[in-house]
Formats: sequence, C-alpha cells, structure tokens
Amino acid sequence: MNRRTLISAALGAMAAAAIPALAANGLPPVEVFRTPSCGCCGAWVDHLKAAGFDVKVTMVDDTAVARRKYGLPDKFGSCHTAVVAGYVVEGHVPAADVKKLLAMKPLAVGIAVPGMPVGSPGMEMGSRKDPYQVLLVDKQGRERVFSAYN
Repeated sequence: MNRRTLISAALGAMAAAAIPALAANGLPPVEVFRTPSCGCCGAWVDHLKAAGFDVKVTMVDDTAVARRKYGLPDKFGSCHTAVVAGYVVEGHVPAADVKKLLAMKPLAVGIAVPGMPVGSPGMEMGSRKDPYQVLLVDKQGRERVFSAYN
C-alpha cells in the first residue's frame, strides 16, 4: 500500500466516523418515548418502520417529561414524543412529513400533530378521517402549518 492510498483510507475512516448513524436507506434513527398502555403509539411506530425508519422505543410513565426535555411546549402534546436528527416529532405525524422535515432542515424545534385525530397514522378507524394539521414549531414556540390533511 502506498502512502497516498494509506492517507486516503485514513481520511475515509475519519469521515465515516464523523457522520451520524444512518439506516441503510439514509434515514436517521428515531427514538420514540411512549407509555406502555397506549396501543396507538405502537401503530404509529409500525407506520414509521414501514416507511423505512429504524425506530427505538423507550417506555416512560409520562411523555410530557421528554417533550419538555427537548423543548416542545405542552400545548402541542399528544400521546407520544419522538426525536429524530435533533428535531421533536410529536404525535401522529405522517412519515412523509418526517421525511419532509429532514429534507428541509428548518430552524425549528420540530413538528407536531396535537391531540389524536382520527385517521392520522396510528389512529385509523375504518374509513373515518378527521381533518388535521401538522404544525411546525419554531424555537420561540410559535407555530405555522407545515401540512394539512382534510
């Protein structure tokens, strides 16, 4: 092995070590904080996995603790809180919106679907689909509509 090859290999190894963990499909891992008693949270986790995310579930007694730790105001609360690539994803957010958030990389705390709207991922109830919005929450706690589902 010549010197140039050795230096190139060493630089490649250092660069690989500096890159955050990514799933084989290039998506960052997601950590979900949920309570053991909530079934819809498990359905949302399955929705994320089906969309290609590697998901780690952490059972907690109170998801508000995680929400506050990561800076999302309680008024955006739902039944589970997730963290991905430094963003909070609160509630039944569609996986497509999580991917959109990761692609856009806005200066924000994250995105949220407050409450538990029927028809959102993990909250399916037959053909019923209530309208809901995915909100982008900025660092000051202000919100704007990120996506709308009617």
